[in-house]
Amino acid sequence: MLLDPKAGILVQGITGREATGMVEDALAYGSRIVAGVTPGKGGQQVHGVPVFDTVAEAVAKHQPTVSVISVPAPAVLDAALESFAHGIRLCLIMSERVPRLDTCKLVEAAKRVGCTVIGPNTLGLICPGVAKLGTIGGRLDNVKQSFKSGKVAVLSRSGGMTTEIASFLTSRGIGQSIAIGVGGDPIIGANFTELIELLENDSSTDAVVIYGEPGGAAEEQLAERLKKKPSRLRINAFLSGRFVDDLEGVRFGHAAVIVEGGRGSVRGKAAALREAGVFVADAFDDILKGLQANAE
Repeated sequence: MLLDPKAGILVQGITGREATGMVEDALAYGSRIVAGVTPGKGGQQVHGVPVFDTVAEAVAKHQPTVSVISVPAPAVLDAALESFAHGIRLCLIMSERVPRLDTCKLVEAAKRVGCTVIGPNTLGLICPGVAKLGTIGGRLDNVKQSFKSGKVAVLSRSGGMTTEIASFLTSRGIGQSIAIGVGGDPIIGANFTELIELLENDSSTDAVVIYGEPGGAAEEQLAERLKKKPSRLRINAFLSGRFVDDLEGVRFGHAAVIVEGGRGSVRGKAAALREAGVFVADAFDDILKGLQANAE
């Protein structure tokens, strides 16, 4: 759906500490990382992956169509624009603390060229048994235990909970077609609604589990879309952070977790999703009940 197993993957910022470890694990999992970019370090290698000074050089030599960006926050916009300009179609941005104006600019630029952006501030995505991008799931032994190939997509605002939900499903014999940490920032690339629309056309997915949090309007936007156009997918959701509903104006955890004037409350999100036909689990274990109920 998003990650073609034959697609070449480019890592921007490949010589950084986080990216170096990520590349090692991703290669061991089977991800097809073909090149990396770090200006001024062209000619080096990272775990056998050739490093180039520019995206243009890497694309000319290896034709990647997927990019993972792991560079300092002030450099993210330039890195993203460089990748868009050279035909990248899926761009995952791991970097945190990206200025919001920069995020707005890169998201708009991505739309103009037809590139799907995941993040910023994401641990990554994984198609179990195929490939993974980012540090999702941690080290390789944990990834293999937590994720299993199947037909349920996991979309989560929390990177850690992406793995937690997948591990819960795997332990109950339910595999995943894809698991995506969409990013914890207030402004991100692909949101729940956009990803659901992509999954509509994915024959390997027949159900979705969404993990939501207080703050923002991603869950309400999805509910509005589903009211206008119901999905063929069996959609289930678990929303954490109910206590935040009573603490307006206080920020918790992710930069996007803030409730003001009732906007972004878990109570409101749950009500909107239920009205749109989504099964909303009251407790974490009820996710399984929702999948079973929807399958009947």
